Amino acid sequence: MFKHLFNRRTSLAVLTLITLGLGACSSGVKLDDVEAAKKTGSGSTDSKYANEPWNDPASPIYQKSFYFDFDSYTVKSSDQSLINSHAQFLNSNKSQKIVIQGNTDDSGTTEYNLALGQKRSDAVRKLLSLLGVSESQMEAVSFGKEKPKSTSPDDSGRAENRRADIVYIK
Repeated sequence: MFKHLFNRRTSLAVLTLITLGLGACSSGVKLDDVEAAKKTGSGSTDSKYANEPWNDPASPIYQKSFYFDFDSYTVKSSDQSLINSHAQFLNSNKSQKIVIQGNTDDSGTTEYNLALGQKRSDAVRKLLSLLGVSESQMEAVSFGKEKPKSTSPDDSGRAENRRADIVYIK
């Protein structure tokens, strides 16, 4: 009886992991976008979008990364004015859509990093939602550790990878 129960629980656990993995992969972000995002840093800085405010260094929404402490998905209070700037822009441009990409450093399992990355992107999405940004304008996804900003194995390199990035899309 215990063997049958163990097999059932194991099967359920495997099915849950597969479902979570497929859910993480079911976003509208194409895998090709990951490579483009690695090359450009945001995935939307090609010449087509060169004159957009999110690509203007003088714009308050030029900064699109929010950094997190180790093993945390709490948006820092120091990022509040940046969140407000993005919310104001999105509320003024209702047709503009964004993808919020959650990222982690390389410590932790793949499943853990995907879950933490999702929590980070969801944290930014929830704050923007509280500031009036429509849910239909935002999508929160997780890249886990698959899109590092830094390949340095030291603490400062890992800190750069603990972030959520806003990517503006048309």
